[in-house]
Amino acid sequence: MCRKYEGMMVGLPAQDWVLFQDMKVKDLADCLRQLAAKVCLEKFRKAPTRPKKKPKQKPPYDPNHPHVATARLLAERRNKE
Repeated sequence: MCRKYEGMMVGLPAQDWVLFQDMKVKDLADCLRQLAAKVCLEKFRKAPTRPKKKPKQKPPYDPNHPHVATARLLAERRNKE
């Protein structure tokens, strides 16, 4: 609750929020849209981006243990049967 109150006080002081108490939903939405259009977004910077992770290196090729695709093994098994 405390955080919401602080956020509301950034936009308008407490006495100005009394106006919204009796407003219809449509009127309140229109008013809030107008207020939002006046916000300077440059004051609210995005979080800094982190550097990208380095790509994972491929393991070195070992001729004693060559890679064989699973699809190829399954196809060979189907052909034998």
